[in-house]
This record gives sequence, C-alpha cells and structure tokens, in this order.
Amino acid sequence: MVVILLQGCAAQSKSQLINGSMETVVTEKLRYYLYYPEDYKVDSLEQFPLLLFLHGGGEAGDSLVSVKRNGPPKLIVRGKQFPFLILAPQNPHRMKWWNTEAVMQLLDTIVANNRVDKKRIYLTGLSRGGGAAWELAVQYPDRFAALAVVCGMAPLPYAAWIDKRMPIWVFHGEEDESIPISESENMVNRLLGMGYKVRFTRYPGVGHDSWIQAYDTEELYEWFMEQARKD
Repeated sequence: MVVILLQGCAAQSKSQLINGSMETVVTEKLRYYLYYPEDYKVDSLEQFPLLLFLHGGGEAGDSLVSVKRNGPPKLIVRGKQFPFLILAPQNPHRMKWWNTEAVMQLLDTIVANNRVDKKRIYLTGLSRGGGAAWELAVQYPDRFAALAVVCGMAPLPYAAWIDKRMPIWVFHGEEDESIPISESENMVNRLLGMGYKVRFTRYPGVGHDSWIQAYDTEELYEWFMEQARKD
C-alpha cells in the first residue's frame, strides 16, 4: 500500500516548463550637475558639444556634492572653463553598478531640452564609472563621438560591439591594486587587434587614482573637441 502511494505521488510531481510573462517597471532617481559654457547664452542658435562624466564608487550615494571630488566637476569648482556642456549624474547606490539605462534616459532628456550637438556627445568615466562608460559604449554604439576611460573594468568579450569609428583614449596607473592595469591592457590590445583607433596612456608608479593626472591633461579636452560622429 505504501509503495502504491509513493508511486502515485511520483507520477503527479513531474517537472513542467510553464510559459509566463511580467511587465516590470524600474525607476531610478538620478541627481546631477549640469555645466554650461560661458558662450552658451551668447548665441541662442548655436549648438554645443556635451560631455557625459561618470564618477567612481567613492562618490556614489545621496550627497551630490561628492561628485565634485574628482574629474571635470572638480576642475570646474577650481575655476576651469570648458567649451562644452558637462552632465555629471550621481549613482545613488554605494554598492551597486551604474544603472546605464537610467543614465541614458537622463542624457536623452538633457539633450532634448538644451542646444546640444547630437553628433558631438562625448563619454568619460573613472573607476566604476569607467566600467560603466565601457558598458555604454557597448550597448549604445551609435550615440557617442569619443570615449575616454580612466582605470575602468573592461567588457573584453564585447569589444567588437563598440563602434569602430569612435576614437578611444584609455588611462591607467601601472600600480593600480583596485582595478589592475591588465583590464585596460587587454581591452586596448583586443581593440587595436581589430583595427580600432585607441590611445593608451600608462602612468608608472601611479595607483588607482590615475584620474588626477588623466583629467588634468589639457590635451584630452582638445582631443574631445576634435571628434564628431560622421553618421
């Protein structure tokens, strides 16, 4: 009798693959800084380039002022002037990666409501933001005119998804113990091997804070201004 019951239960517990669907809604609150160049108000018809800057993990959270610690926002506080708009959002999650889809929604809104030259949108990021910059270049290959990544983790298997026409400049400290320089070395070598235009700046004796030297490089901003999408 017991054997019969066990067999009956077994017969009723066959695994099944059931179809299903669910429409999900994910919202993200992004605080941000938006910088306007001095000439923006001079000519009401002129369109300007825009630089999207993504900070590192240390600036994530709910205190927007933290975004001013590094990169272009830090230079702006010091009085530096740029010839393009700069969008600097804040990742609200200290222990999570950037929500790149939310970042793109913010970027689209800023572009739609300002005089932005859509062929001259530039992308840069440091550390965790550098990894997010690589991710955006992979997922949205037709959006950016140039990319500069500073000590970021690289999506090596998806390198070929990046627009081959987009110039890339990579910076990394040789003594980086947080994100080893091999992340950038391997990505740069993969891209160069496929015929991409890539510049690679290595900093001997420099650790994870290579963003200090990278964003103090005046040539970087001149290089950005030389780039524009052809399509």
